[in-house]
Amino acid sequence: MATITRFEDLEIWQEARRLAKEIHFISIETELKTDFRFRDQIKAASGSVMDNIAEGFERNGNLEFRQFLSIAKGSAGETRSQLYRVLDFNYIN
Repeated sequence: MATITRFEDLEIWQEARRLAKEIHFISIETELKTDFRFRDQIKAASGSVMDNIAEGFERNGNLEFRQFLSIAKGSAGETRSQLYRVLDFNYIN
């Protein structure tokens, strides 16, 4: 098994990046673009997922990495909840 030396090689970070990118496209291609506070909130939450994975990876040790993964998981839950609002507000179907 190969040792991962960069956070960019983590599949979970790659998935988080795809999530943030998809949220970005939703925020510019739908009416979410005019709901400024909500748009900024969901973009920040989705970006936080990938950022916390990266920051935790770059820290010294597994304990800190696990802590940052827990924060990233919370941000993923926040993003998922906000996506229900995006759906309920008919920004997406």
